[in-house]
Amino acid sequence: MTEPEKHSIGGVDSLSAALNGQSASCPLCFPSTGEPASIQNNVDTNSNKVEGMTKQKTQWKKFLEAVSTLQWVLSFLFLGLSCSILMVYLMFTSLWPLSTLYFIWLVMDWQTPERGGRRTTFVRKWRVWEHLRDFFPIKLVKTAELNPNKNYILGCHPHGIMSFGGFACFSTESCGFTKVFPGMQATLVVLAGLFRLPLLREYLMSAGICPVSKPSLVHLLSKNGKGNAVVIVIGGAAEALYSSPGVNAVVMKKRKGFVRVALEFGADLVPVYSFGENELFRQVIFSESSLGRRLQDLFKKIMGFAPCLFVGEHLAFLPYRTPVTTVVGCPISVPKRVTPTEEEVDHYHKLYMEALSKLFHEHKVSCGLSDSHKLRIL
Repeated sequence: MTEPEKHSIGGVDSLSAALNGQSASCPLCFPSTGEPASIQNNVDTNSNKVEGMTKQKTQWKKFLEAVSTLQWVLSFLFLGLSCSILMVYLMFTSLWPLSTLYFIWLVMDWQTPERGGRRTTFVRKWRVWEHLRDFFPIKLVKTAELNPNKNYILGCHPHGIMSFGGFACFSTESCGFTKVFPGMQATLVVLAGLFRLPLLREYLMSAGICPVSKPSLVHLLSKNGKGNAVVIVIGGAAEALYSSPGVNAVVMKKRKGFVRVALEFGADLVPVYSFGENELFRQVIFSESSLGRRLQDLFKKIMGFAPCLFVGEHLAFLPYRTPVTTVVGCPISVPKRVTPTEEEVDHYHKLYMEALSKLFHEHKVSCGLSDSHKLRIL
């Protein structure tokens, strides 16, 4: 088996340009020009470049990375609630027409997220995402080609607290996904309830994010042409509760819906594992029978997600600067079945779990884990 290509997203060129004063654009908001940062074919060379980049970082560069990462963390945690409160508040001020017009627009635009959304290349290429990528740094590893004449469902593991690896690699161009996989378009699908929140839905759609609902998946896999890579964080909120340094656990055994969808549309399955994702925050893990865990499960049942008690480095919300390596595995060929049987679903679900386990064990050492680390499939 040949050595998989490893793609650095170190951003050395953009950093050098900034240090030399060659860019007059905003260091946070505007997309960089030219070839996206860095796709290296040699693993050793790539590693040296990442190390070199770290040594060359200025305090200003580190500050930009921290601010860029913090803005996404705060957006993830508070933007939906803040925007909802703001829009309601405006209804009781002289700016009420603005809020009213937006709510009218919201009703008219309600189905857009489930019809492919409204991605904006400009937003996906914001330089802020390059700084976020460099903060850890995040790297993308390809082990096999994806055929642009087919559609795929990529299962992304583990969820972690905020899925930094999945977001950076598939919802932004900071990792050069379209260069690594020519002809493919990645769409990260997340909790459908987020698209009911004003303004947050616009932000998510601009990054190419869609809801993980059946109508949304049907559109992406059957009405959006070929070359679609639909990325599902399969473990979801349940998996987030296991996120802790040194823990490699994925919630998979009872998650078969994505396999059924893959069979219905003949979309090949691709396992993806983000090594280092669980190392970014320290979380309080409650035992299964504790009051804290029961409250988390109740909240998850009602709201669709579970509140986690976690802390990062320095600032409570800033994650640790730990490398995250997102490895895209080999596709599993899936036939098209209008009405897949339970036996077929179980068969391909088993194949997927085996492929995920193989991917983990083949790359764990090169991605910073010891040979003794095991993958727990729950």
